[in-house]
Amino acid sequence: MQIILKQDIPNLGYANDVIDVKPGYARNYLIPQGKAILATPSALKSRDEVIKQKAFKEDKTRKEATALAEALNNITVKIGAKAATTGKIFGSVNAMQLADSIKEQFKYEIDRKKIHVDGDSIKEIGTYTAKIILYKDIQVEVNFEVFAE
Repeated sequence: MQIILKQDIPNLGYANDVIDVKPGYARNYLIPQGKAILATPSALKSRDEVIKQKAFKEDKTRKEATALAEALNNITVKIGAKAATTGKIFGSVNAMQLADSIKEQFKYEIDRKKIHVDGDSIKEIGTYTAKIILYKDIQVEVNFEVFAE
């Protein structure tokens, strides 16, 4: 029996795959659980349309991420922090402050969850590098400088 998977199922297939399974497995488990639908001609047409739209959306997202990576490639973000005379910061600088500084200085909106700072937070004045993952395989390293206010 041919079915179309609605979600990823380990050892069986990925979402929108058309696969052959035993009729009992499809009728008694996959279809009632909402994990699959029968592969009728109309369901196959709608699956093809979903795949086409998903490819178009993914291509658009990839192009936007590539353009943003080019823009962020050679910038240096400056972050001010209150610090002692020894260079230790009161508190720390983290990904959220880096995202806010990029938005404020360069007008690029970046989700803080996509920014990875070595050691999670910075506690001293200096120059550092953060990795920003913009898309699955598109990432850029951004230099940032922490200075005393």
